[in-house]
Amino acid sequence: MRKIGVLTSGGDAPGMNAAVRAVVRCGIDAGLEVYGISRGYEGLIDGEINRMGYRDVSDILHRGGTILKTARSERFKTEAGQRKAMTMLETFGIEGLVVIGGDGSLKGGRDLSRMGMKVMGLPGTIDNDLGYTDFTIGFDTAVSTVLDAISKLRDTSSAHERTTVIEVMGRNCGDIALFSGLAGGAQAIFIPEIDSDINEVCKKIVISANDGRRHSIVIRAEGYHMTSQEIVDAIATKTGRETKLVVLSYLQRGGSPTMHDRILGTRTAAKAVELLKEDSTSKAIGIVDNTIVAYDLEEALNQKRELNMDIHNLIETLGK
Repeated sequence: MRKIGVLTSGGDAPGMNAAVRAVVRCGIDAGLEVYGISRGYEGLIDGEINRMGYRDVSDILHRGGTILKTARSERFKTEAGQRKAMTMLETFGIEGLVVIGGDGSLKGGRDLSRMGMKVMGLPGTIDNDLGYTDFTIGFDTAVSTVLDAISKLRDTSSAHERTTVIEVMGRNCGDIALFSGLAGGAQAIFIPEIDSDINEVCKKIVISANDGRRHSIVIRAEGYHMTSQEIVDAIATKTGRETKLVVLSYLQRGGSPTMHDRILGTRTAAKAVELLKEDSTSKAIGIVDNTIVAYDLEEALNQKRELNMDIHNLIETLGK
């Protein structure tokens, strides 16, 4: 193998730049030509492809977002779009592709793999919703951002003796709410994997308030079946306490990546280059028990994310 490409696709995640940097520098060190593809699969279809060198990835390790930019491509979802993307890779002589993104992005890589391209998928998403890896690139930074918000909101919540409902990202996976809830001392969380009893949550808030607790933090993942406003209204009505809503939205995607995300992005990218140099079949690369792992891409995408019930139960225990 002589030429490889790298792209970032879907939602941006802190640590993507660390991964891009490692692909470029490890690739060059391995004797490969490395090409950066701008705007994900959309840019691939349009031929936005440029050769990259060491200096092109200088001073990006600490930056959030992605220097390659990202986009969601409706054209790539069609067979015609995929064939055009494959033709563009062949035109540039690219024999292996590193795809950094979430479930949809890796499925796009799988489609190219089925057409003959060797693809290495890196888990770049803040949602932590990929079943084959313990953690995804960007997840740790997103949780840290939520924790910073909780710390600031707790001051006001306590001063006014109110309940604050914080909405975080997570359409199908509640890990951001789960981990930030435990680390941030939330009294309750609402996540898509479990149908929580709103009455039990309200009962807990009332009992703890009667016992001297001055405020309550409740976290809702965006994919939970009740809307955030419905939860706010229910808590205010049933407890009689002032209840406010804070939606963190895209704030969770930005910011300088944490040490954990920089290292995860770097280690998975280095493994991707190693496997491409060895002319390996397409793989999904992740981390399990702090060890970098590589699974068959097709098999990895079929693995389901399991909720960590130990953490969920610990929140229930500690939030009294």
